[in-house]
Amino acid sequence: MRFIYCIYQLFVAAPIIILSTILTAIVTAVGSTLGSAHFWGYYPGRIWSKIICRILLLPIKVEGRGNIDPKKSYVIVANHQGAMDIFLIYGYLGRNFKWMMKKSLRKMPFVGIACEKARHIFVDRSGPKAIEATLIQARDTLKDGTSLVVFPEGHRTFTGKMNTFKKGAFLLAKDIPLPIVPVTIDGSFDVLPRTKGLNFVHRHMLKLIIHQPIDSSDLEKAMEQSFKTIEDSLTPQNAS
Repeated sequence: MRFIYCIYQLFVAAPIIILSTILTAIVTAVGSTLGSAHFWGYYPGRIWSKIICRILLLPIKVEGRGNIDPKKSYVIVANHQGAMDIFLIYGYLGRNFKWMMKKSLRKMPFVGIACEKARHIFVDRSGPKAIEATLIQARDTLKDGTSLVVFPEGHRTFTGKMNTFKKGAFLLAKDIPLPIVPVTIDGSFDVLPRTKGLNFVHRHMLKLIIHQPIDSSDLEKAMEQSFKTIEDSLTPQNAS
């Protein structure tokens, strides 16, 4: 069965994923340029993410959507288990949002320009002025019910275990101020772990758990509470 699934990925899923990614990037870039980046920067990506999860035959479970108000903005922080995290959040969070992402991702073919036109936020740490410009863009973006999604670990895990959170997202939430919503991603590391070379997807349950908002006024407490809340909902093998 595993062999058949790998062949399916190679000859059926992969061509569809590549084509849908290019088309989604083009639609997002053109739509965001000519129309509203609020609309075109979210809905094509949401549909694209669902297509990818479904074409890979991955079971999805979402909990806690009622914990967030669709009319409010939040800083959403999630653990980063693997590449499938992006599709899980984009497709199934159920909220219009912008990503906060590494500046290097701007260089990705098609996807980079689409993210720029959609007004996702590229983090520039080249100096104080660049950092301040990033924060100003984030403040301007987080209104009218638009939220920001951040992976505070900064990179995908190599082991499935959570890494230490960086302060950036929490400082931003405190400064604006906005509530923080912790989100647990579980199963992504089992589906597609971070390894070198060609790696096929493993069929495994993906879980997205949206927790209650946390007050951001106390930076250290917010970081500690967010980390613990996310970790407590992980399966034992993925908890620290």
